[in-house]
Amino acid sequence: MSELNDIQVMMRDAARDFAQNELKPNSAKWDRSAEHPIDIIKQLGETGFYGLTVPEAYGGSEAGYLSLALVVEEIAQGDGALSTITSVMNSVVCSPIAAYGSEAQKTQWLPALANGEKLGAFCLTEPHAGSDAAALKTRAVRTSTGWRLNGTKQFITNGAIADLAIVFAVTDPDKGKKGLSAFLVPAHLPGFEVPVVESKMGQRASDTAQLVFKDIELPEDALLGAEGQGYAIALGNLEGGRIGIAAQCVGMAQAAFDVAASYAQERESFGTRLMDHQAVAFRLADMDTQIEAARQLVWNAARRKDAGLPALREAAMAKLFASDMAEKVVSDAMQTLGGYGYLTDFPIEQIYRDVRVARIYEGTSDIQKMIIARDIEGRFS
Repeated sequence: MSELNDIQVMMRDAARDFAQNELKPNSAKWDRSAEHPIDIIKQLGETGFYGLTVPEAYGGSEAGYLSLALVVEEIAQGDGALSTITSVMNSVVCSPIAAYGSEAQKTQWLPALANGEKLGAFCLTEPHAGSDAAALKTRAVRTSTGWRLNGTKQFITNGAIADLAIVFAVTDPDKGKKGLSAFLVPAHLPGFEVPVVESKMGQRASDTAQLVFKDIELPEDALLGAEGQGYAIALGNLEGGRIGIAAQCVGMAQAAFDVAASYAQERESFGTRLMDHQAVAFRLADMDTQIEAARQLVWNAARRKDAGLPALREAAMAKLFASDMAEKVVSDAMQTLGGYGYLTDFPIEQIYRDVRVARIYEGTSDIQKMIIARDIEGRFS
């Protein structure tokens, strides 16, 4: 099997150039100030990095999930927070609209989302319902003209800057998972509030907000997909989101490894290069191997999704392994630099903070293990 086609190579190289020239030189500044660089965030879309899962008919490149993985890995090497936004815009904002939206919804929203003119948010998590999507409390009640939406969402990427929110709400509390529906909610509507933008340990250039919906009146055609289809929409698109976050982990680990490997070639200890000490050389060998193993898991999951094959297990494996790997590799990179790795003069400490959330969002590591375990049970029962 050939590694990458021409389009994938082109997208990867374009993302690499953008990350190294536009993101990396500014990443530490954004981190220190917790600035959300809206011009750069929109420029990522203008460059074509938000439309990778969008059909060409609606302004995207239709490049697919392997291209998304390649792009996110490169963006993550420039700035972890901006790679989160890139993954979110593709996998859990544009993808569900492309897959489940009506013709009118796709025409209205996809071109503007794909080119960065508009930004979107995926609103599933609530203050008391994270991994358990069936425990949501946000409600959408039918009215004579459509729906009335009330509820609170928590830890929402792009929450404070989104023009559109994909909101998951209970429409029939008696049906459990089948009583969950998805809605397209423009942020300008009365009752759409952003009371809190969280202060975070890492990924500070990406806003994470609490959203509150107070008696928002929605038309009937705000419903995304069919009534009761919300759980399927959420689950199906989290699969793509996990591929994106796994790719992000590979990128952040690669960035930390590159710093550590370069340092080991130049730094001398006890009269010789660090790289000449077997303990350091073997540590780097393990780091390099773990990064490549994670990359191959990501590519496998992405290729399956591009081929229309089930990828729930593969995406869970990629996300589980890559997030654990990245945390360990970045820690080992810091250890290789010694005291310098702990200083803000070097990028390792920021990557160390940025990477920690990867084991939490888009489904915790325990959720990924549960998915894999259920697959094993199904195969051997």
